[in-house]
Amino acid sequence: MDVKDFRYDLPQELIAQDPLEDRSSSRLLVLDKDTGEITHKHFYDIIDYLDEGDCLVLNETKVIPARLMGVKKDTGAVVEILLLKRKSKTVWECLVKPGKKCRVGAVIEFGEGLLTGTVSDIVEEGNRIIEFEFDGIFEEILDKLGTMPLPPYITHTLKDRNRYQTVYAKNDGSAAAPTAGLHFTKELLKDIEDKGVKLAKVTLHVGLGTFRPVKVSDVRQHHMHSEFFQVSKEAADIINSTRANGKRVICVGTTSTRTVESASDDKGYLKEKSGWTDIFIYPGYKFKVLDALITNFHLPESTLVMLVSALAGREKVLHAYEEAVKEKYRFFSFGDAMFIK
Repeated sequence: MDVKDFRYDLPQELIAQDPLEDRSSSRLLVLDKDTGEITHKHFYDIIDYLDEGDCLVLNETKVIPARLMGVKKDTGAVVEILLLKRKSKTVWECLVKPGKKCRVGAVIEFGEGLLTGTVSDIVEEGNRIIEFEFDGIFEEILDKLGTMPLPPYITHTLKDRNRYQTVYAKNDGSAAAPTAGLHFTKELLKDIEDKGVKLAKVTLHVGLGTFRPVKVSDVRQHHMHSEFFQVSKEAADIINSTRANGKRVICVGTTSTRTVESASDDKGYLKEKSGWTDIFIYPGYKFKVLDALITNFHLPESTLVMLVSALAGREKVLHAYEEAVKEKYRFFSFGDAMFIK
């Protein structure tokens, strides 16, 4: 299976640079995974495709302002840091630019000494383990000094950082937003619940591994970075009872998908569980829990295009993407949505 099999052509101008004023007014491409039929709607129409007794799986992770600008204490050189994985209260695995200047022992100051970090180790792919020193509460300091780690294809400045956050975001820890959830408003979610659709809330802290380009030609040789996930007993019970009643489990986003597929046994039964997952879903994968998926439009040759192709078939997905390009849909994080039913 060649990575080039998941390529498609995307005009630069279709990459969404700003979120829409109204989250739920984005467009929605509905793809029938069995027939390949495509329907064009708006996201607020999603409620028409949800039935009483169905279950929506939401990822409650919250994006932290994980990008920090600092200076090396000895030279004054500017250093950019992206917090990736929390190892303990004061220790993080970080992506550092420029990495070469930050050897073990390097001390970096942020906010004129409000926060200080010392590089204690160099790990996989040159990431740095940094031990931070500060007075007070780390999250409050981060709120003051950090900025949202927007993907590199977004060049505009984000005016309101809450727009790169779902309305149900709760658990701090992500370096990127679970973007399929950005389309929901609180009002739309209430209407969905009033219709008798259950909401199962899980957590997967999104790392940059999700977006890491596939650098091998044979897809099967690609290795995903691990990400922390958590499924509560309540969420597991909701999902299990939905399946037992013959109703659908509909995941909001690829992160929710990877969470439930990681947490279930071979028969699709979930228990309360937390841990790290590096699950990689590509064509040939047999889904154990998920029946349908709400997702955004993803980068060519990305693991996310491979995941949706595993659900609906590569040819149908790439045809839907071609149709979306033709109809001038907005792509990627702040773009439009797709429902694979």
